[in-house]
Amino acid sequence: MCGITGIFEYERGRDISRELVHRMNETIVHRGPDDEGIYTDLGIGLGFRRLSIIDLQGGHQPISNEDGTIWVMLNGEIYNYMELRQDLDQRGHHFATRSDTESIVHLYEEYGERCFARLDGMFAIALWDGREGKLLLARDRLGKKPLFYAADAQRILFGSELKALLAGGISKTDVNPSAISDYFSFGYIPAPKTIYRSVCKVLPGHYVVASKSNLRDVSYWDISFAHVEDRSEEEWSEIVRHQVCEATRVRLMSDVPLGAFLSGGIDSSSIVAMMSRIMNRPVTTCSIGFGIKEYNETQYAQQIARLFASDHHESFVHASAIDIVNKLAWHFDEPFADSSAVPTYYVSKVAREHVTVALGGDGGDESFAGYRRYLFDYYENRLRRYVPGWMRRNVFGPLGKYYPPLAAAPRVFRAKATLQSLSRSPLEGYFNSVSIFRPGDKARLFTPDFHRMLGGYDSIGVFDHYYNRAGTDDLLSRIQYVDIKTYLPDDILAKVDRASMAVSLEVRAPLLDHHLMERVASMPSSLKLRGRSGKYILKKAMEPILPNDILYRRKQGFAVPLDQWFRNELKELAHDSLFRANDEIFDSKFLQKIWEQHQGGHYDRSAHLWSILMFRKWQETFAS
Repeated sequence: MCGITGIFEYERGRDISRELVHRMNETIVHRGPDDEGIYTDLGIGLGFRRLSIIDLQGGHQPISNEDGTIWVMLNGEIYNYMELRQDLDQRGHHFATRSDTESIVHLYEEYGERCFARLDGMFAIALWDGREGKLLLARDRLGKKPLFYAADAQRILFGSELKALLAGGISKTDVNPSAISDYFSFGYIPAPKTIYRSVCKVLPGHYVVASKSNLRDVSYWDISFAHVEDRSEEEWSEIVRHQVCEATRVRLMSDVPLGAFLSGGIDSSSIVAMMSRIMNRPVTTCSIGFGIKEYNETQYAQQIARLFASDHHESFVHASAIDIVNKLAWHFDEPFADSSAVPTYYVSKVAREHVTVALGGDGGDESFAGYRRYLFDYYENRLRRYVPGWMRRNVFGPLGKYYPPLAAAPRVFRAKATLQSLSRSPLEGYFNSVSIFRPGDKARLFTPDFHRMLGGYDSIGVFDHYYNRAGTDDLLSRIQYVDIKTYLPDDILAKVDRASMAVSLEVRAPLLDHHLMERVASMPSSLKLRGRSGKYILKKAMEPILPNDILYRRKQGFAVPLDQWFRNELKELAHDSLFRANDEIFDSKFLQKIWEQHQGGHYDRSAHLWSILMFRKWQETFAS
């Protein structure tokens, strides 16, 4: 694991300054504290920070071919590099190290741009082809590892984090208004956008080729829900159990201590169960707990630790809200509103005390339909079949607008969001249900001047783009595809990457193995969401291994007590940050309204306030 950065000037008339590359590299030292590597030549500068995992002695980067015409840097791990190496050996290529990175050098020599589709792993790759005078930037299929770039007519800068590009000279004042709008809908900024107009994210499953003549963006992989396999439940259970085990096995390669996150939920418990079957020593497991009962899952983690006799480490976190918001703002580089970044940071910190690599359970909800919103969406779509469109628009729409936001009432009486969603199309309803600021509130959040800057831009277009590309009429599969293309890489995986890299920990996710995900995508939706149960087939697959009270308990999530923080320890800091004079973006009266609603206990506005606070903290950290 590491951080990569660099610069390519198309007119190759002078050497790139090593001082500039070093300055960019220093901003990401937390991603790779063990080693630094810099290579410069006419028009090209490559910078590398290393967290040593494989080939501790010989894994220095950038790494080149024999004549120094091809240079490669890898952030991540290539799980099939030994198979690739054997094939390349037979084809006459010579290796100087045992590192997985060197296999990419020779794979490119053999297959050119087709090499990325042959890689199995999590990666962000920068490859300099000095013979052709081009730079290639590639990202893994699901977007586990980040990669940013800024290109103009003279040069392209790139890096694992935005702060490296800021050190390279991009303007921090060139902020993208549509990215701000997206952020307040989704809580993150969806690729390829970033908070800056001049900077893009390389899309998952894509690579970018920069040369003097042009800039190309190429897709090398996509997931398909178009073809459904007809198999029995028993067959599917066996397939899932086998592929989860195999995906776990290939992620156990390491020359440094390796363990697992353990929350006691089905996903992390499944990974620990598979690790315990494969490894010849007890699995090192790490958990955190919170002092507030409804946010604490430690008893379930302890149950799994006892069942598999793991070497279990547990820490109770008394999170300092004031300290953590500034730390998160610096590590995320752009506004990020998923508050589960807080416990993710703390569990990474605990894990790093014992291991350098941790396996986690990310990806199970997206593939196996584990989110409760999938269930709500399913029942809303069933209602849409029986309620005429005119009634949904003309009756449910107004009811949803004026229905009181009964935050303290039982869920059955909290119908505002459901009524609003039912008045819309399936896609609009899903967009409404996952938005932090739903369309009506977001319209009131911004000033008239900022609305004019947006020029009518609507963030639903992000979802619409993918919803219509899903290649299926199955409504659950379509929103799963949307989530795999947006929420998974730009929220879940960005959160895990930044929080773990903040403490120099590598995290691997077996449930995001693309072979497993492709197979599950060919499964009927009825085996993922059955009745009121998500992850139906994953639970069935794990029944021989995990106890029923783990498999079938209510999903708890990974959360922090935001509502209490904003009424107590965060109150003063949040108020000072939220309310600024001469604000060009937010309507001060609406901010005051939601603040008073939350402080009065009439409405839980903590998610809204957290999103604004993290935006303010980004402004204070990077825009001032």
